[in-house]
Amino acid sequence: MDLTTHQEWLVRFYRSRQWYQYSPFIRLNFLTEEVGELSRAIRAIEIGRDHPGEADRTSADLTANLEEELGDVLDQVLILSHKFGVNPERLLAASEQKLRARFDESGI
Repeated sequence: MDLTTHQEWLVRFYRSRQWYQYSPFIRLNFLTEEVGELSRAIRAIEIGRDHPGEADRTSADLTANLEEELGDVLDQVLILSHKFGVNPERLLAASEQKLRARFDESGI
């Protein structure tokens, strides 16, 4: 599945649950929340747990949680990009172009 196909599905899914109507400003708060959860997932991987009172989890559990949180962050970015009419494939191309130009990496 490519990003545009997933974005289209995601927008339909959010609309069917009346979640899409939230403004970009509110959606940004959701993204911030998801980034916080991603931070916790990464911290748990780096030190083996999220906080001292928490039981240790397996590497597979930690990785599964990381993947889930990365997906949640990506979904919020895709919803925001749709709200502003920005194609996600274009975002990837623009990001690559910017980095290549900035760091003169045209040969990679």
